[in-house]
Amino acid sequence: MINPVNHHSIAPAQVLRGPGAWDQALGPIAALAQRPLLLGRSAATAGLRQSRRADLEAAGLEVSTAELRYDCCEADLTRLAAELEQRRPDAVIAMGGGKVLDAGKLLAHRHGLSCITVPTSAATCAGWTALANVYTTEGAFLGDVALARCPDLLIFDHSLVRLAPPRTLASGIADAMAKWYEASVSSGSSGDGLVQQTVQMARVLRDQLMLEAEAALHDPHGAAWERVVEACGLTAGLIGGIGGARCRTVAAHAVHNGLTQLPASHGHLHGEKVGFGVLVQLRLEEVLGGNQLAAQARRQLLPLFRRLGLPVNLEQLGLAGESLQELEQACAFACRADSDLHRLPFAVGPSDLLAALVSTCSSERQPA
Repeated sequence: MINPVNHHSIAPAQVLRGPGAWDQALGPIAALAQRPLLLGRSAATAGLRQSRRADLEAAGLEVSTAELRYDCCEADLTRLAAELEQRRPDAVIAMGGGKVLDAGKLLAHRHGLSCITVPTSAATCAGWTALANVYTTEGAFLGDVALARCPDLLIFDHSLVRLAPPRTLASGIADAMAKWYEASVSSGSSGDGLVQQTVQMARVLRDQLMLEAEAALHDPHGAAWERVVEACGLTAGLIGGIGGARCRTVAAHAVHNGLTQLPASHGHLHGEKVGFGVLVQLRLEEVLGGNQLAAQARRQLLPLFRRLGLPVNLEQLGLAGESLQELEQACAFACRADSDLHRLPFAVGPSDLLAALVSTCSSERQPA
């Protein structure tokens, strides 16, 4: 039976997208804040944040800055909360990748501040969503936090996103494609019309990425690139917003969460681990669910992922040297009682998951 009342945090209140979106955003930012806190992390984007701070100050805003020391974790959030008490900002502008965007959203949520997200890559849809993933200081996934609303303003400036390494876009493509493979399992038979339609949006998103991913990576100034980065950074978030939790994650993200428990995986991006998780999920559907279409889908994805430079096995994830005990630890975390992995229509235990982890390329003719 469908719950008669469902709550959806669907989209940011405002979205500015396209080349030069930052320049057009100064007015909307000023309408939301006079004393924003500009949050970032990466040293690689420090110069970018400095120049954007100058833009904000030239627009008459009083800007303070802060940096994460870790991923989105409680240690950073607690430290930043103390800084908020001293600086008294009226908004958080989170500029960076997914971890920075999640931290900025969560900080704004907890302290009742306006939230502005400025993605500097298309590696995730974190700039869009009313959700934040929380990690330990060592980078291990702990859980996710549902937020009261999506950001007040999302600035998706193609000129900023284009500066990111191509690897981040490949990672975003894998993360966005996972929407279909997970939502079709968790919600494919839903009787809720809105959810049904969202699942089909995820299918269309997957199809477009399969068709245009390589062209986008080949030419960052082409029309395919614009469509693909917006698919990863915007449409993927819209799907999660409309469909809610039921259209978000299943085994692919559960595998990511388990792998983050292994320090050796921390050099790989979120979407790279999620993409590997898609292959693992399809292997589970094939072996435990007897689904030959899943086997076909896995064989279809493997060559594409290779061409995109995405890892397709444990060795390429840097985990070939992990002990059996360490891999079992990751599988146990992915299979914990509240894991999204259990949205699969069959039971999966840690040993089943381990078997899938080591066989993502099974029965596939290797390239010469």
